[in-house]
Amino acid sequence: MAKVGQNSGLDRVLVLEVARITEAAAVAAAKLRGRGDEKAADGAAVDAMRRELSKVHIKGRVVIGEGEMDESPMLYIGEEVGIGDGPEVDIAVDPLEGTTICAKAMPNALAVLAIAERGGLLNAPDMYMDKIAVGPGYPEGIIDLDAPPGDVLGRLAKHKGVPVGGITACILDRPRHAELIAAVRKAGAGVQLIPDGDIAGVIWTTDPQETGIDIYFGMGGAPEGVLAAAALRCIGGQMEGRLHPLKKEEEERAATMGITDIRRKFTMEEMASGDVIFSATGVTDGSLLQGVHFRGTFAETETLVLRSRTGTVRRIKTTFRAVGRAAL
Repeated sequence: MAKVGQNSGLDRVLVLEVARITEAAAVAAAKLRGRGDEKAADGAAVDAMRRELSKVHIKGRVVIGEGEMDESPMLYIGEEVGIGDGPEVDIAVDPLEGTTICAKAMPNALAVLAIAERGGLLNAPDMYMDKIAVGPGYPEGIIDLDAPPGDVLGRLAKHKGVPVGGITACILDRPRHAELIAAVRKAGAGVQLIPDGDIAGVIWTTDPQETGIDIYFGMGGAPEGVLAAAALRCIGGQMEGRLHPLKKEEEERAATMGITDIRRKFTMEEMASGDVIFSATGVTDGSLLQGVHFRGTFAETETLVLRSRTGTVRRIKTTFRAVGRAAL
């Protein structure tokens, strides 16, 4: 197993390992799809992801996880995972991105994991983050978290050679985004609202011809922001994020994690650097991936696996034998 280093990067074997991990989490969560029990579905995904991580030849450290040790028995921030005889890596996990949409069997629930060279992922606290992201092909600096949405949309449209009306922004459907949505529409752009799953929303910006999404705006979870930045690092694009604490305790928590300037604007490269591998497996059918399909004692999955060092984009369809709704 190759060691992590400036020239070596991550062992390419890990590309298939991370896919296997998110596949297991997705299948476990999908068994509880549509049952209305968010905690049960999330717990099943966490258990499966932790179990598969324990089999991988890495010295892994969870930097984006399910919370603190006293909040979660597994995949908590700081937990050491893996067999312990491989490269030292940082790990960001979201075993079930979109717990509510999975519980309601709505589109775009995912099992997500990113691995980076040690020190490559921002150790972001569990709080809100303001985000803006676009896919590849734009000049550096075309987005700006501090600029009015209309200005950013105008620059985007000019570069694409279309009127602003030809631009569509993806935004989480939340009351807190009422002013943002109004500003985007006032500028003349379209808005696609999503109920959950802003990691997928950021990834959609990388292929506007297929998804119809040109830019992502809005406030969502900081951990999801780091995972989205990891994916974008692999495909290409630009992203900025800034923590948005709602109370003093969150600012203090950020400081203990090394973020002393709470107003700092993080670039994509500051959130995810070095060699990064990202994997997402569909739990429910969506615009990004097909969900888990059970066919008798078989389960079929679709997984998107990305790597920053090589720029590779893989879509993997897997059929598991003897995996029904009753047992793995």
